[in-house]
Amino acid sequence: METPYLAVDVDVMDRNLRAMASAAQERGLALRPHAKTHKCLEIARRQIELGAAGLTVATVSEAEVFADGGFDDLFIAYPIWPSPGRAERLRRLAGQVALRVGIDSVESAEALATAVGPLDVLVEVDSGHHRSGVRPADAAALIEAASKAGHSVRGIFTFPGHSYAPGAPEQAALDEARAMVDAGPHAEVRSGGSTPTARLAGTGPVNEIRPGVYVLNDAQQIELGTCDWADVALTVHATVVSRSGNRAIVDAGSKVLGADRLAWATGFGRLPEFPGARIVAQSEHHATIEFGDEAPPARGDILRVAPNHVCNTVNLADDLIVFSGGEPVDRWRVAARGANT
Repeated sequence: METPYLAVDVDVMDRNLRAMASAAQERGLALRPHAKTHKCLEIARRQIELGAAGLTVATVSEAEVFADGGFDDLFIAYPIWPSPGRAERLRRLAGQVALRVGIDSVESAEALATAVGPLDVLVEVDSGHHRSGVRPADAAALIEAASKAGHSVRGIFTFPGHSYAPGAPEQAALDEARAMVDAGPHAEVRSGGSTPTARLAGTGPVNEIRPGVYVLNDAQQIELGTCDWADVALTVHATVVSRSGNRAIVDAGSKVLGADRLAWATGFGRLPEFPGARIVAQSEHHATIEFGDEAPPARGDILRVAPNHVCNTVNLADDLIVFSGGEPVDRWRVAARGANT
């Protein structure tokens, strides 16, 4: 196989899937994993077979891909604004699957009711990430307005995205629980849970979790301490094409690895076999790796790279090459690649 390509160790991935499913079941939490990480029908089927209540998606087009793939319980965890075309697509989806959508304003609730009709909705609450979502204290008023507009309000949801910083997951999980209580703990569905906080979510305030990255893991999760190297199921296989001193260049740049690098990240990705190495720079088709005191691998050597943010990396690929026991065994299409509308 020509490099660069995305390789999934299916044995590691299946272990990750079973571990999260068991952790949720043991605490009485519904697991509704976020499919925007893998965008792949084969992985989603495994999640449902292990007891997932349904899937979370980020866009209407992702919902369409998974609905066409046979999945019948979908939550679009996003404050959708119904343009005319999107409204028609939502109507079709609502007639095809059990569909829930997110709202975070009276205006969006009323616009959806007018353009689409009554829907099952969840009110988004800001639990500290300060992206979308209403203040917990304002959730009751939005629930009332959405009900008045004709929607069936199934509950509330949040994304504790401020868990993505060193030392932050524990506080983010506490913030998430507090927001659920302040917003109305008697809601039928109280949905939260990023990958860094999923295993910290206790029963009570939260009764559903929506982690996504856990299935494959990435360099960010390594540096957050959420997982170990043995839990990283997806790596980019790349060839050393140039080297100088303690540096090597591989043929996987930002168009393969993605460009994400949070301020605290130590590089643009990590190498499982070279834990001291760092990707210090990227171009579109080059990644510059510094090996410190170690001698860089030889030209022509193939290296495994764990990207910083696996969701972006998968969205850049057409296929995932599936390995088991070190041998390629299958090829899975990234069915929802580019499904951004």
